[in-house]
Amino acid sequence: MPRGSHVLSVGELSRLALPVGDDGIVVGVDSRSRPAVLGIHHPVPYDMVLIGGVWTAQVLALRAVATGVRVAVETGRAHVWARLAQAANGGLEHMTLHEVGRVPPLGATLGSPVLVVRDCGVRPPRGRVASAPWQPVLTLLPYLGPAAARLMERAALVGVQRVSPEEGSRIGKVMALPPVQAEALSTFAEDATLWCTRTARRLVRMVPTDSEIGLLGNPSRLDAHN
Repeated sequence: MPRGSHVLSVGELSRLALPVGDDGIVVGVDSRSRPAVLGIHHPVPYDMVLIGGVWTAQVLALRAVATGVRVAVETGRAHVWARLAQAANGGLEHMTLHEVGRVPPLGATLGSPVLVVRDCGVRPPRGRVASAPWQPVLTLLPYLGPAAARLMERAALVGVQRVSPEEGSRIGKVMALPPVQAEALSTFAEDATLWCTRTARRLVRMVPTDSEIGLLGNPSRLDAHN
């Protein structure tokens, strides 16, 4: 994939909601090692989908906590998130874990924003707690399933890590990716994510800190545990 295809104008970046140097979560660095910062909290509902590995979702959740955001994780595999939640909390409840379908009202406000991470497998059920003002929802899909197209179509932002060529073709059609970019999705490195809307896209590389590596290990697209 030519790197030049990922150089966007300021106007295109604003539509993608990936402002550089603004408040938000650092989702990686671009080909020039500039930070890509995702502003996810808005006064309107904001849905995101990440087709990728739990490692990336956990780094994003940890970085959200570091910005003062409360994180609620809805998951059927609490053991995968338990160590991260313990490290993130430091005696407080910055990150809470909830069984699938059991996320309580979270009371998100401008002064107390919340990120809901749904790690509910390839067939996530409809959640009790939906996106709301100051409460975005990030749905993690390990690979494409029956619900993927619907979730991508309704999402304000979609992140894609390495997928199979067939999955890349399907994603390309839903997200209106140029053919060369859809084909390249199957060649991504472990740390690469394409964040995209139907009108703009940006390829970034997640560079973990030493503490993140110590807690979560090196970047991995495939889950080492389930």
